[in-house]
Amino acid sequence: MIDKITGSLQQAVADIHDGATVMIGGFGNAGMPSALIDALIAQGARDLTIVNNNAGNGDTGLAALLKAGQVKKIICSFPRQTDSYVFDALYRAGKIELELTPQGNLAERIRAAGAGIGGFFSPTGFGTLLAEGKETRLIDGRQYVLESPIHADFALIKAHRGDRWGNLVYRKTARNFGPIMAMAAKCTIAQVKEVVELGQLDPEHIVTPGIFVQRIVLETN
Repeated sequence: MIDKITGSLQQAVADIHDGATVMIGGFGNAGMPSALIDALIAQGARDLTIVNNNAGNGDTGLAALLKAGQVKKIICSFPRQTDSYVFDALYRAGKIELELTPQGNLAERIRAAGAGIGGFFSPTGFGTLLAEGKETRLIDGRQYVLESPIHADFALIKAHRGDRWGNLVYRKTARNFGPIMAMAAKCTIAQVKEVVELGQLDPEHIVTPGIFVQRIVLETN
């Protein structure tokens, strides 16, 4: 019997190892799996490479993970905002590495990993520092930059509801990067508000099929 429900948040993140690449869903705070992040902080894995749209807000969630000193590198599209002072301080002190990627390229690099695509050409970033060291190509009169896929050891995502097979539905914009991150990681761990019985999720509404999810955990656990 397939049952991907994990008994606790701590158990769900127990095997995230030092040096792992971890994708974390969320657009700012929307869709951020804060309970899983807190469990990862308590677990203590270090030297992590984090893939996220931004670099944390305030002192909670992703920012708290950075503050705990567990992240050596972050790949994101929007590292600086009014309340990104944790990342700011770490970056200025040389304690964290940043790989800046335009948001569209970030999403497509993650999607490419899940789709088994070895790379793609994008016009975004051509002629800027972001294209340094990358292959470029003239296609139909326009210059493009070769971008590589981003693979991950783990993905921590947040969904609204799930079943024991790992099928997921999201709540509105909280969906954001969740579906493509689930496809790009070796192990996807989904934090959900509710676990329902098989058949209660309308197949037409399932966004992430269970084949891309290894663990489901209630955020209240």
